[in-house]
Amino acid sequence: MTGDFDDLLAANARYATQAPREFDGIAHAGIAVVTCMDSRLQPLEMLGLFLGEAKILRTPGGRVTPNALVGCVLGAHLLQVDRILVIAHTRCAMASGSDVEIKQRVLDTTGTDLGDLILGATVDQETALREDVALLRGHPALQGRVTVGGFVYDVDSGLLTQLV
Repeated sequence: MTGDFDDLLAANARYATQAPREFDGIAHAGIAVVTCMDSRLQPLEMLGLFLGEAKILRTPGGRVTPNALVGCVLGAHLLQVDRILVIAHTRCAMASGSDVEIKQRVLDTTGTDLGDLILGATVDQETALREDVALLRGHPALQGRVTVGGFVYDVDSGLLTQLV
């Protein structure tokens, strides 16, 4: 355990010497983004935003999970969020099969049975995106407070396309 994270702690020590300070936690551009945890996505950069301008909520597949929903509601009520982007992306592992298929891939690869864990995988990304946007648009705590859009980010071209 000791030493497992030394490289990251050293990098953090370097970062801390020049890290931005005095931020208030408000989304100064009024933006919240729900997107995938995929490391190919850089939400701020792909939208031309900077540190302190948006709230970023990352989930497997960019789905609006219960925790992401809470983040959106709190962002809208307490952190000046007035626009929410739900962003799926091309070549997403969570769109490569169903929960059953991805669980089988994990079992085959690692020997670990994920049991009844709900992953939220779907090969129909567009329908999932439309459902998540509808969830946010229809939520009573968000209606009349925010504008919600659904987008797909192309990991090969870097372009974002609005679907909903």
